[in-house]
Amino acid sequence: MTTESNSLEKTVVRKVTLRIIPFVFLLYIVSYLDRANIGYAALQMNAELALTSEAFGFISGIFFLGYFLFEVPSNVLLNRYGARVWIARILVTWGIIAAGTAFAESATQLYVLRFLLGVAEAGFFPGIIVYLTYWFRSKELATTVALFTAAIPVSYIIGAPLSTWIMDNISWGGWSGWRWMLFLEGIPAVFLGVVCYFYLTDKPEQAKWLKPQERDWLLNELENDRKAKKNVKHFGVMKAMTNPKVLYLSFIYFVYQCGSLGVGYWMPQIIKGFSESLSHTQIGLIAMVPYIVATIMMIGWSRSSDRHGERQLHSAIPLAVATAAMVGAGMFNDPVIAIAMISLALAGLYSFKSPFWALPTLFLSRTTAAVSIAVINSIGNLGGFFGPSMIGMVKESTNSTAMGLLFLSGLLAIAFVMTLLMRINKQDDETVVPTALQKR
Repeated sequence: MTTESNSLEKTVVRKVTLRIIPFVFLLYIVSYLDRANIGYAALQMNAELALTSEAFGFISGIFFLGYFLFEVPSNVLLNRYGARVWIARILVTWGIIAAGTAFAESATQLYVLRFLLGVAEAGFFPGIIVYLTYWFRSKELATTVALFTAAIPVSYIIGAPLSTWIMDNISWGGWSGWRWMLFLEGIPAVFLGVVCYFYLTDKPEQAKWLKPQERDWLLNELENDRKAKKNVKHFGVMKAMTNPKVLYLSFIYFVYQCGSLGVGYWMPQIIKGFSESLSHTQIGLIAMVPYIVATIMMIGWSRSSDRHGERQLHSAIPLAVATAAMVGAGMFNDPVIAIAMISLALAGLYSFKSPFWALPTLFLSRTTAAVSIAVINSIGNLGGFFGPSMIGMVKESTNSTAMGLLFLSGLLAIAFVMTLLMRINKQDDETVVPTALQKR
């Protein structure tokens, strides 16, 4: 590569990164904040609306049911109308519903609103993942996805102190703090949806913010990147939804989400178990530590995946680390050691994400990947209902959060083995499972 070509490459990649990543990063922070802040609202909401623990558990989980049912249709429509229009639609509708949740007066109304929130947000994450493939080459994809998905731990870092501060300090017009919190945190999505419509560019060929030479270079590089992929498949919606490789990856992600979201939703109670004297603010500050560690580690690990051009081991190894660390978190009672183990577990869980989401692009065309990633994400996110529920059932029957962590570590061990044994670059597109399993 000549000095001039190398300079052009750095310029274009930097321009595209700075134009797209900070904006979608902000969108994802708002997205995760609006889906997770119901947990903070429960500190006041449950008593005010006389919600039982069972009712609140259903309110939390029904979001993922709506998300599951409408994920694939949403991404089919994204392909039809374009990322700019459809992502803007997603933002506006979820913002209106998230803010509208503040007006709920009963458990039934919350069931409906949380289900609709899942419907409205469905398609956002896989839509952004596919959108990034329009702009970035394969060798940059894991790092790019990591910069985007780093918004998840960052949303927890920001959300805990912000949500509790609003609840404790804002009660204008006689409205409770939890209502103001839900309303104020929902409005930014509506505003950002309008901004998204005017700011995002669907495809590189439409990028007026790139010089003609830069635009031509990027289009040429993306085309060469597409041609360089061997055994890339293109098939229709139904075949994408039933393809064995896609379903295999879906099950891995489902098991992964059971562990990841199980820890995320239960962490405040785990920390509270260290000492009854901890205030809610102190719990929130302690909970920030594992997510800070996870953010740093996931970006570094994703860069390693891009640097080596390797996805499978970079997906499997973090799961092994998370499995071992979660066992440690369940076994040690010392608060410092337990937090260290939880930090290591979350570092593994979040480091898994970016290399994993680069896997479908190795064997699927961009159009097919849009639907397939939606299938993987929608099935996987059912783990958001199953994981927290199971850890609650285990805790209820054993009176021990530690046993719940050990249960989740067992699930992650299964995901590790499945990721380690899968075969992505196989000539025959019909299966991804290991040969030994095919013969049974």
